[in-house]
Amino acid sequence: MKDLNTRDLTTTALLAILIIISGTFRIPSPLAGGEFQLSSPIAVLICACFGFKRYIIAGVLASMLGMMLGTYNIFNVIVQMVFRLVVGGTMTLLGTNLLTVAISGPIGTFAARLVLWQVTGVSWIALTAAAAPGMIFTAIAAGAFYKPAKQLLTKVALLRS
Repeated sequence: MKDLNTRDLTTTALLAILIIISGTFRIPSPLAGGEFQLSSPIAVLICACFGFKRYIIAGVLASMLGMMLGTYNIFNVIVQMVFRLVVGGTMTLLGTNLLTVAISGPIGTFAARLVLWQVTGVSWIALTAAAAPGMIFTAIAAGAFYKPAKQLLTKVALLRS
């Protein structure tokens, strides 16, 4: 296993903070109760740009911080973790490219809604319908920002050398 250095630890911590802060911004939906978090496309981009291992560690840290701060409850964490595992699994199985970046978020959201249906008993159709605008937004935003994010991170990495 690669030794952790200060840069790795700091980067992971900053990614966790980026996830938790972006999760506080909610975009209203045309469907009642269907608001969605800005963190979904950001989380997808973090996974695509930094890899699954760093993404899942940052995600777990963000969920723990959210629970400690009282901004997340167990249902939030269940949804977040299912989303993260499916997004990361999709990119791990299918590779990280524009198509998987665009589809992994909606697939992760759909899987999270299926788990939430099992936990709460609320109709999966209603849960998915409420999440549909966010799924579309996540696909478009993550797909649109994937290449610029990779280019930016490549330039920043070159500056460090």
